[in-house]
Amino acid sequence: MSDYKILGSEEWCQFDDLRIPAIKARVDSGAKTSSIQASKIKIFSKGLEEWVRFEVNPVQDNRSISILCQAKLVDVRHVKSSQGISEERPVIKTMMNIDGDAFEIELTLANRDTMEYRMLLGREAINGRYLVDPSKSFIQGDITEEELEEKYKPYITEKKGLRLGLLASNPNLYSNKRIIEAGEMRGHKVVFLNVEHVYMKLDASTPEIRYRGGNILDKFDAVIPRIKPAVTFYGCALLRQFDTLGVYCLNSADSIGRSRDKLFASQLFSKNDIHIPTTGFAKSPMDTKDLIRMVSGAPLIIKLLESTQGKGVVLAETNKAAESVINAFKSVQTNILVQEFIKEANGHDIRCFVVNGKVVASMQRTAQKGEFRANIHQGGAASKVKITPEERKLAIKSAKVFNLDVAGVDLIRSNKGPLLLEVNSSPGLQGIENTTGKDIANVMIETIEKKLKYKQ
Repeated sequence: MSDYKILGSEEWCQFDDLRIPAIKARVDSGAKTSSIQASKIKIFSKGLEEWVRFEVNPVQDNRSISILCQAKLVDVRHVKSSQGISEERPVIKTMMNIDGDAFEIELTLANRDTMEYRMLLGREAINGRYLVDPSKSFIQGDITEEELEEKYKPYITEKKGLRLGLLASNPNLYSNKRIIEAGEMRGHKVVFLNVEHVYMKLDASTPEIRYRGGNILDKFDAVIPRIKPAVTFYGCALLRQFDTLGVYCLNSADSIGRSRDKLFASQLFSKNDIHIPTTGFAKSPMDTKDLIRMVSGAPLIIKLLESTQGKGVVLAETNKAAESVINAFKSVQTNILVQEFIKEANGHDIRCFVVNGKVVASMQRTAQKGEFRANIHQGGAASKVKITPEERKLAIKSAKVFNLDVAGVDLIRSNKGPLLLEVNSSPGLQGIENTTGKDIANVMIETIEKKLKYKQ
């Protein structure tokens, strides 16, 4: 027993052959296999042997440090994750060093982005060599933040700019041109990717995402989604694939999908105590009269669930008109929401631009004469506005409900206080930048740098 060394529940490991000077591992004798965080995994032939190439982000929550590794492929195995999901993982053998003690271990390559540790050290690697004392940490030596930074300084300094993908449909839109301009001004390479020209390969071992006839998109640090409503389903599928490949997405597929479903969004607002105009939803024409009464009667707003930029939104000024419009939509199996009309708003609403949990700009939109919709796309005029602390809090909370890093949050002032109208996951920049004079595109790029811990 005295020949065994002792490990704590977490230890620092070094892999010279993979050029990884230090990675914090969770030591778990309950787990059979060991695994390391890996992305952009590709199996390739080297002579008569199969090898695997992959990238490792060895420091938790810091994707700016990325190490390209390669090793001989030992096996591809089905491994059950901690969530009970069986997945195919490549297996390699490599030398590991713990405080001067070097020995060969097997590692499975896995996506551990959602895990607390970038590496798991299992019992197969430590049996016959170590015992584990789960009550202690770093028995074999700790590394300070300063020491870790020094070890990885070469990897940070050799990185020149980020490679960003702008996933959108029209490169000539103001918002898209501004984002590309802002990224390039900060020294990054920004590539426009037309949503409809991107496609993917779904495979447990070698997933891929390709563009225009075979160019493999495997070198992006982040993707900025600007997905129009018509391609929400496909655009979100692409974002999930980018995420699988270890690419950070400024607004995730789940966040965008939730925000685009107006009914689900309204239910989430209610669940999270976010006040909205009283809203109703029903399927049967038999319920129309009660549906109208439920939202305090006409005048009322009727919205298509798929509406955007004020399109598909109708004001019914009488109960009879409301019944006719609602029943007409129902007769063609179209999903709608019926919503209380806030008369005291007098054709005004407020757009708050929220980035990374902060309101970075706000503007008031005013509907043109004879129009109830204040959207700029419907001819509304924009002006500067000072929002209240209550409105700021509501805007931030509304974006947080969807976990959106970038959101356009639309509010309306009522006799009951501020009410939430909508949260937009791809808000336009032209109106807000021209009205406030703020460089919102630059703020978005700075957010990506912060998320990736990128240093200029």
